[in-house]
Amino acid sequence: MTASQIILLLLIGYIIFTIDQKQENFPVPTILVLIGVGLFSIPYFSSIEVTENMIYHIFLPALLFTSAYQFPPDGLKKNAGIITFLGTFGIIFTIALLGSAIYALSGPFISLTFLEALIIAAILTPTDPVSVVSIIKKSTGNEKIAHVVEGESLINDGTSIVVFATLAGMFVEKQTFSIGSFLGEFLLVSLGGVVLGVLAGWLMSKIVHFTHDRRYQVMLSIILAYGTFNIAEYLGVSGVLATVFAGIMLSFEYASTEREEKFRESLDGFWGIAELSILSLLFLLIGIQSADALLFDGWGFAIIIFILSMVIRYILIMGATRLFPKWRNEITWREATLISWSGLKGTMSIFLILTLSSKNTGDVEMIVSLSFAAVLISLVVQSLGVAPLSKKLIK
Repeated sequence: MTASQIILLLLIGYIIFTIDQKQENFPVPTILVLIGVGLFSIPYFSSIEVTENMIYHIFLPALLFTSAYQFPPDGLKKNAGIITFLGTFGIIFTIALLGSAIYALSGPFISLTFLEALIIAAILTPTDPVSVVSIIKKSTGNEKIAHVVEGESLINDGTSIVVFATLAGMFVEKQTFSIGSFLGEFLLVSLGGVVLGVLAGWLMSKIVHFTHDRRYQVMLSIILAYGTFNIAEYLGVSGVLATVFAGIMLSFEYASTEREEKFRESLDGFWGIAELSILSLLFLLIGIQSADALLFDGWGFAIIIFILSMVIRYILIMGATRLFPKWRNEITWREATLISWSGLKGTMSIFLILTLSSKNTGDVEMIVSLSFAAVLISLVVQSLGVAPLSKKLIK
């Protein structure tokens, strides 16, 4: 991707985000992705190649860190139980149920093995709220729902990668599955990432006291976001969870200090611009990259997969919030419904698709196309529907 291509894509993103400031509940991700699909017809843009490393190592750490350090500590404390459940066990249950449903219904449409169905389910399970959270806050003023949706997305990215890597290894490299080795790796990768992130965030909160220059504080935050991510990946633990918990720990450390306001102001000035720039590039690139894969004859089944993902997510969230008395008292069925709808697919799903596509085997073409199509449907339908649904449910 050339410098001129980046500048033009950023200009398009700037225009769309400017419109977002003037229009209520404007679905920025949807518009950007659709524009990206259109740009694919222009040779100048269709030559752009998006790799999984670009998304994983350049875009993702910044987005994760920004969301994590801005996440209110009180919101995490109040909703820690439901966030942790949805981001860990909820992911695993959803993959198992969704994969089974996809496999059971695939016969009349497309021939899929059970493992292939599970891989599609693993790709579509991580959530990416992006602008949905701001739409929920504007439409309802209900911060609890926004906190649950955003908190879940921060945690479930790390879980989904571990599950996907196991399933993809079985599919591409013909590895055998062992529940014991899977659980052992899952705990090592996840807990290792959490511990590293907490330590890095705590250390950063102490080091930053040595300087009063805001520029240096921002430099330290860049080092924290990308350094923590890459060190974790080098050590074989979750870079996603490490970055998330580094940001959360930083937020906790400064929640009760007098310097919090000035420190956050420094970070917001830089990361606010970085986040909008990355989101502009990311969703436009998703549209450009997915356009070619969307030219296939399985759209009918892709729609069915999307519907299945919504139904199973609704059943899981509704069941969990009704089964446990504490959550039943805190989250109404209306709020649970909106939480279910707000779990649209995005950045992490695209990364997993590109990771699978890079395996250079023809066996993955149909999985890639079905997954791309389901993600696109999710971005369009769910982002367009969240505002009217939130206004109808939360009064």
